[in-house]
Amino acid sequence: MKNDNSYKFSREFEKADKKFQVGELLIHGNEVVIAAGPCSVESEGQMLETAKGVINAGASILRGGAFKPRTSPYSFQGLGVEGLEILEKVGKKFNVPIVTEIMNTELIDLYSEKVDIIQVGARNAQNFDMLKRLGMQKRPVLLKNGLGTTVDEWLMSSEYILSNGNDNVILCYRGARGIENATRFSMDIGAVVVAKKISRLPIAVDPSHAAGKKEFVKDFALAAIAAGADMLEIEVHNNPEKALSDKEQQLSIEEFGELMDDARVVAKAIGRKIR
Repeated sequence: MKNDNSYKFSREFEKADKKFQVGELLIHGNEVVIAAGPCSVESEGQMLETAKGVINAGASILRGGAFKPRTSPYSFQGLGVEGLEILEKVGKKFNVPIVTEIMNTELIDLYSEKVDIIQVGARNAQNFDMLKRLGMQKRPVLLKNGLGTTVDEWLMSSEYILSNGNDNVILCYRGARGIENATRFSMDIGAVVVAKKISRLPIAVDPSHAAGKKEFVKDFALAAIAAGADMLEIEVHNNPEKALSDKEQQLSIEEFGELMDDARVVAKAIGRKIR
């Protein structure tokens, strides 16, 4: 990447951290913001039980997939608009913002009305038409890195959103494909450190997809906080064994509570906090 101070994501463009409000939350402040919830919205009852558990444990954003990108066409694809409406309803009940992944440009107007943070997943990280369109609407965007994108490519994807007028972008690292197969993806903490140094944007980390196995999620999450992550996005299910997608990496509500206890200790050690 050339050294060009016209890049809106860069600290050359603006040295101060980019901060913005999502509801009552300040993104990129001193608080490490935690988004938690299931991989997929499966039912209203599932979302209500999971939301109650993660919010009581300290999560301040509710996550859940309505439209699910799956490797196999025979895997559960999500409930679609019904799932989005359930997520919106539960978020309003508990008075917390919601974040969910968008799958195509046809849904942008709907998401702009119903979703507090629009997530762009790894498979759409370089869908430049979608990124430009998301830049033309006002909702904050959480942009994940692609399956094999470099830090430079990830940052340049954010520029498509920023350059079209939407300055409220969160960069979310979710691991990348590498030679390691002990985890689902390789968790390069160095990528988090580098992105935070280069970019003024808030940095989130998704330890669930990087780990792929629940026994690694807490350690990945704690490492991310220590590396300076401003936000975590963690998959939690009220009954992981019965989950319709990614059950191997989803924490139970009890396991999430244990993660949060340790996360507060790490955050405090580096001068930050978690609610």
